[in-house]
Amino acid sequence: MAGARLGRLFTKPLQGALNLLILKALRHGPMHGYGITVMIQQASQDVLEIEEGSLYPALHKMEHEGWLTSEWAVSDTNRRVRFYKLTAKGERQLEADEQEYRRVSAAIARALRYV
Repeated sequence: MAGARLGRLFTKPLQGALNLLILKALRHGPMHGYGITVMIQQASQDVLEIEEGSLYPALHKMEHEGWLTSEWAVSDTNRRVRFYKLTAKGERQLEADEQEYRRVSAAIARALRYV
């Protein structure tokens, strides 16, 4: 039973990491999906690659939650794209998620020193 519980605890932070990264990227200003993926990939030195199949469902869910707004516009390459923008509610969610991430990361680091 303990292994199953640990699995559930470990999965939640990993699932929330994508939301956290997207919200953090959008703190820099409105961006379209491709711009978000490029920023995350560059910031992680190419370790993290966000696939469209993960990105767009996450963006739609966060928009539904009220963390983001979006509008259609023309990109630098003259393509019609949807730009996403962080809302005040999204800013609060980002703060909460960052705090939770730090708490869980510190707990994992402590456990790794003793296990």
